[in-house]
Amino acid sequence: MNAPSATPAQADDTLVSVIMPVYNAERTLRRSAESVLAQSFGQVELILIDDGSRDGSAALIAELAAGDGRVVALRQANAGVAAARNAGLRAARGTHIAFLDSDDWWEPRKLELQLARMRESGAQVCYASYQRVAEDGRLLSKVSPPLSVDYRRMLGSNHIGNLTGIYDRRLGDASFQRMGHEDYVFWLERVRRAGTAVRVEDDAPLAYYLVRNGSVSANKLRAAGWQWRIYRQVEGLSAPRAAWYMLHYIRHALWKRKPMAT
Repeated sequence: MNAPSATPAQADDTLVSVIMPVYNAERTLRRSAESVLAQSFGQVELILIDDGSRDGSAALIAELAAGDGRVVALRQANAGVAAARNAGLRAARGTHIAFLDSDDWWEPRKLELQLARMRESGAQVCYASYQRVAEDGRLLSKVSPPLSVDYRRMLGSNHIGNLTGIYDRRLGDASFQRMGHEDYVFWLERVRRAGTAVRVEDDAPLAYYLVRNGSVSANKLRAAGWQWRIYRQVEGLSAPRAAWYMLHYIRHALWKRKPMAT
């Protein structure tokens, strides 16, 4: 796939580095990668970090890199998703950073709409609505976060789906911690530093999150334990305040999984 030529609207210094960890993702990687390379905003670099895959992912990454000069191929011994994303952050050259896992995918105008929203609002962090999709293709639920969030609101729930988040690097970079809910910890820190984050105003989903059967995130009790640890050990909240936010977290988790009306 050849890189599309820049339109006048994107003929500036903006470059979005999209960081994608890859581990045994041979079946889904192409769709995910092509959804980035087909963005209407074409000034992207797609950093694919092979985290010690044992299937055909490495060969597919090489094929994608050979077919499009915007693809950057990295490889490391298996160290987990947090380490892979951090390797991508170290290699990134962009003015903006976005993330996408190798089994999720984007709508074509996702980056274009987010960059426009950031320009008009002056925000340094932006996110969007997204669709949760089952492995058999069923649409499970649409997640439409608030139009804007601050640090306090983020304590109640992670309103920024990692597959939708983008930030301006003038905010300064951060790293992913190797722990449960590392996505939440990362975006919580981004919003605290930025002061506020904004959503694309149209709540149509701009990304698709694949919900795998038996995924780690589907273990509700374990996830609740991770959340409590974040409140108490990472954010240093008192037990009563942590309990208050935990109630909000549980309520929002149930809301996100509310089935779509048929």
